[in-house]
Amino acid sequence: LLLLCRAEEAAVVVSGLRNTDVFVGESATFTCELSHPGVRNVQWWLDGTPLHNNLVTEISEQDGRIHTLTLNDVACHDSGTVTFRAGSLISSAKLLVKGISLLE
Repeated sequence: LLLLCRAEEAAVVVSGLRNTDVFVGESATFTCELSHPGVRNVQWWLDGTPLHNNLVTEISEQDGRIHTLTLNDVACHDSGTVTFRAGSLISSAKLLVKGISLLE
């Protein structure tokens, strides 16, 4: 008698974060898509600092698979590395906030 157990497939990153360039005062949006829902311990980071939902930082999830971070009204000091972690999965991208030159 042979008994086969199929372990639940581990989720994988289907579509990772992409580097994003925006100007001061604009919004920057990062999206990460996972292969299936139910991954625990989802966290967003900016340069090693955990991000939380508030007026400036919008964190959302669609169908448990598509995770989105929107940083509103960004400033130059927001430039850095955005990281998405879900369990053991990690995706990172660079955020570059460009100032508006006053020189003509």
